[in-house]
Amino acid sequence: MTDYSDSFLKSILQRNRTIAVVGVSMNPVRPSYYVARYLGLKGYRVIPVNPGHAGKRLFGEVVQPSLSAIQQPVDMVDIFRRSDAVPPIVDEALEVFPELKCIWMQIGVEHAAAAAKAEARGVDVVQNRCPKIEYQRLFGELRMGGFATGIISSKL
Repeated sequence: MTDYSDSFLKSILQRNRTIAVVGVSMNPVRPSYYVARYLGLKGYRVIPVNPGHAGKRLFGEVVQPSLSAIQQPVDMVDIFRRSDAVPPIVDEALEVFPELKCIWMQIGVEHAAAAAKAEARGVDVVQNRCPKIEYQRLFGELRMGGFATGIISSKL
């Protein structure tokens, strides 16, 4: 299911404070970078996960090689990987984080079987959505035309 109520999405964004971002990039023009950065600026603790950059620092955190390497509880796992890479990520998240509250799959990322497995364990699942876009939409940050520019023209 990718049709979620605003109250469901808002609840997820309000109660999940520590987010592991799987597939985060070190490149500031990549969506995974600016989504993770944005979430950090909004007060979330963002733990970057990318084996290709493990040990480097990003957003004040050490990039982890895997979810299993994270030494603290995680509320939400945000997946920036292809849909076919989702099942082992969900399996690892369910194994490593007994208190996991949410699996979030980015725009274009969906996997029905992995979603069902997480939901069967009581974990909320969001597919084919972006937490940055949803945060901006639900908490009043989107401006005219849907852009969060921070600039409002007096001529509009």
